[in-house]
Amino acid sequence: MYYTFVSSPIGQLMLAGSESTLKVVGFPSGSKARSAEQDWERNNEPFMDVARQLGEYFDGQRHDFDLAVEPGASGFQADVLDALRRIPYGETRSYGEVARDIGRPKAVRAVGAANGRNPLPIVIPCHRVIGHDGDLTGFGGGLAAKRYLLDLERRYSGMFEDG
Repeated sequence: MYYTFVSSPIGQLMLAGSESTLKVVGFPSGSKARSAEQDWERNNEPFMDVARQLGEYFDGQRHDFDLAVEPGASGFQADVLDALRRIPYGETRSYGEVARDIGRPKAVRAVGAANGRNPLPIVIPCHRVIGHDGDLTGFGGGLAAKRYLLDLERRYSGMFEDG
């Protein structure tokens, strides 16, 4: 697996994957902070397009990512990640709304757990999921990063129709 680091307004993000597929976006801090594993090879080249698209996202110029991704999820978690991708830029959903979206309205806690295991935050927008009362809830990169991402999207939502 290859990896690199890219600068962002929320800190250095670690990107990991193959020559053609993004598999991990890691935060620099928070409960889901990631670092390269010992057998991974540092290589910037496979991530040039990912870095460009992330830069466009943080500049408010990109609302959707056009990347080959492989989150390594199946079954229930894959359903949750697909639902996250359907949450429009600049909007939020509660865990209960995501559970209903996948046809499992009683699986709110399981949705939260699957959301928390998202290996591709930002690209698969788990930050758009909030508590039923509108409160920010856990986020692998920390609540300050989640607030930043939500504020960024609110600031730029409606400016572009295409990603």
